[in-house]
Amino acid sequence: MKVYKLKYENKETAIADLLAKGAYVEVENEDNETVLSYAKGVHAIVELGLIVLEDGTYDEDFNELTAPIYADGYHYDVLTDNEIPFENEIEVNNPKHSFYGV
Repeated sequence: MKVYKLKYENKETAIADLLAKGAYVEVENEDNETVLSYAKGVHAIVELGLIVLEDGTYDEDFNELTAPIYADGYHYDVLTDNEIPFENEIEVNNPKHSFYGV
């Protein structure tokens, strides 16, 4: 089992790459709509999105006083049995998400 921690420019780029690499496949649901599904051997794809490094601050009316600070990029984690040649895999020292501690 392999865990890939991936960083993309944005969600659209991520979805396109996950489809191109065969992690996601498009299928038709019972309503004849095209939806994304995990490919064979893929157990999970987790959209982490923007990762907050420092929380923003807000007043009692929820007006933003200071903006949150985000890590660079848009992030996904993939748990799979498949070897996938991701060029955007990153090394993470303090993960915000894990699969059973992995």
